[in-house]
Amino acid sequence: MRVTSCGITDVGLKRSHNEDNFLINEELNLYVVADGMGGHNGGEYASAICVNTVEEIVENMELGDAVPVEEDDPVDLVREKLRYALRLSGRRIYEKAAESPEFHGMGTTAVALLIDAGNAFVAHVGDSRLYLVREDTVQQVTEDHSFVARQVKAGALTEEQAKSHRMRNVIYRSLGYQEDVEVDVQVLALRKGDRFLLCSDGLSGHLEEFEIFDHLKNHAPQEASRRMIDLACERGGDDNITVVVALVDEVP
Repeated sequence: MRVTSCGITDVGLKRSHNEDNFLINEELNLYVVADGMGGHNGGEYASAICVNTVEEIVENMELGDAVPVEEDDPVDLVREKLRYALRLSGRRIYEKAAESPEFHGMGTTAVALLIDAGNAFVAHVGDSRLYLVREDTVQQVTEDHSFVARQVKAGALTEEQAKSHRMRNVIYRSLGYQEDVEVDVQVLALRKGDRFLLCSDGLSGHLEEFEIFDHLKNHAPQEASRRMIDLACERGGDDNITVVVALVDEVP
């Protein structure tokens, strides 16, 4: 397996500090973007807990009896380890906020990608997203845990209406606001040439899918990342902007 990757985070044009964090662990083929919330350094702290916990669990933990998995099913094992990693990070954020008044109310969204044995394992909570560019198509793999996404799914809003809705930034699921949280996990069979984008809503709120496709398809990860962040800033840069791009060069 060979993957070429790049990650960049930018404070944007309107915020005084950056509450996003990201992780690239090339030995594990593990990639995470976390978009913190809480202000007064709380959001930054929450997103850091998230990326550090996910790396720790994926790298070091044997699940044992902690999480039930199908016996001798390596796909199920990896899927549940990634799910557990995000749930544990949420619990750690919640517990830290409970014991430290200055961190009360902090939380984070998160999206994680783990490439293992020919599969892409995708886990997320909140509205940080993962896109897949494959051949001549682009797909938003994750589904936002947000008010407007629910309304679009129910047919109460169109996609265009959702983009400018006054509640477009309201999410109903995140890490840290509750002691435990449901984590969505998907498993995708890899193909050579697959391009993945993990991003905070500071990017996805300003770029259309066809623009994401164009940048990922036609530029190397480093250049694509920088160009997309620059474009988001040109269109307002009203939030922190974080991108991680992973290009699958070879599949076993």
